[in-house]
Amino acid sequence: MNLRRICDERSEVPCDIRIVDVTENPREAEELRILATPMLIRESPLPLRRVIGDLSDMEKVFEALELHELRSDGK
Repeated sequence: MNLRRICDERSEVPCDIRIVDVTENPREAEELRILATPMLIRESPLPLRRVIGDLSDMEKVFEALELHELRSDGK
């Protein structure tokens, strides 16, 4: 999974990845306010960040989720 690889390579803090199938778990999707797919949500640290739509460019996804700020060396 590209997201797992990016998190492992670029973040010094552990990243928990949870996949929610909106057809199998509509209640959970509603609780998370998943209105469109695909969607990635960074829940912590606050503020919450969401990326909706094209996830093919993982560098842009990484930047949109502001995961670069989680590194202590700023890389």
